Amino acid sequence: MNAVPKTLLATAVGTLLLIVNMSSLMAATPQDNKKLSWAGCGISKSAFMGEMAAAYEKKTGIKIDLVGGGATKGIRRVASHETDIGGTCRHVIEKEGSPMTHPEERRVQLTPVAWDALVVITHKDNPVDTISSDQLRKLYKGQITNWKELGGKDAPIELYARKGKISGVGRTLRELLFYNYEEEFVATHVVPSTGPLEKAMATNMNGIGTTGVSSARKLVKNKTAKILKLDGKESNYENISTGQYVLYRPLYIVTNLQETNSEVAKFVHFVSSEEGKAIMRKAGTVPYEDAVGLWLTYLDQQNKAINNRFHVAEPADNKSKRKTVKN
Repeated sequence: MNAVPKTLLATAVGTLLLIVNMSSLMAATPQDNKKLSWAGCGISKSAFMGEMAAAYEKKTGIKIDLVGGGATKGIRRVASHETDIGGTCRHVIEKEGSPMTHPEERRVQLTPVAWDALVVITHKDNPVDTISSDQLRKLYKGQITNWKELGGKDAPIELYARKGKISGVGRTLRELLFYNYEEEFVATHVVPSTGPLEKAMATNMNGIGTTGVSSARKLVKNKTAKILKLDGKESNYENISTGQYVLYRPLYIVTNLQETNSEVAKFVHFVSSEEGKAIMRKAGTVPYEDAVGLWLTYLDQQNKAINNRFHVAEPADNKSKRKTVKN
């Protein structure tokens, strides 16, 4: 088995041991620190972390300061001791040209706590309601460029994509759709974060992009975007937890392996507890243990990505039409 899948499998097996070990830290102790810092992917923040932090502060008096900025920030700030806790929607990445973990992402523990779905979003008035996995692949390769090819109006498709290949959304799309972390995307608009992508859907009738289901639901609630079905399946709790909705991935809490503040371990334990899982379900997020059976399928998908077994070639005549998303 390759180096990264071994790490991921160890993460899954070690989670239960980690939770058991944390239990011993939950006894009442003097609270020297009344505040903890969290940084990471906006999707984790939207999915459950806001509600989790509020509940934990109410229970313990300890405030969790939340800062977004992406999965990479969540991992690397914890690794460098710049923040106490991180949130990430991807695993650690390897050093370029090597199976070893990237130097800036070492010395961290990733604890899977929830499942997230990636969803395709458009303007709320777009007549298209569904897209297939195959169409989505072709869309990101520049092989589908007009809405009429998806059953919509005769208008150009404007695809929004994240800059680089190591963002949580971009890396997961390459992993689950193409099994190739180096896959090149062809997009009309390349954006630095998910925020501008989501905001663009409110005004661009021809826009389309991919984001996490939790933040997408808030867009739908605010009537600024719509979520497309994928392969005819809605991205609801049942379909995600059973694996019928195929674009799913774990969400992790990141801690430093050399962390000495016991309050950090207590918070991670709280997130993984029955109380924490109830908070996730109320927020519409699937707790990790509610669908732990998805792990082996996800692990297999990562194996395929690492082995680079799947590739969709890009037609030469489409290369000049849109921008290629590079590192």
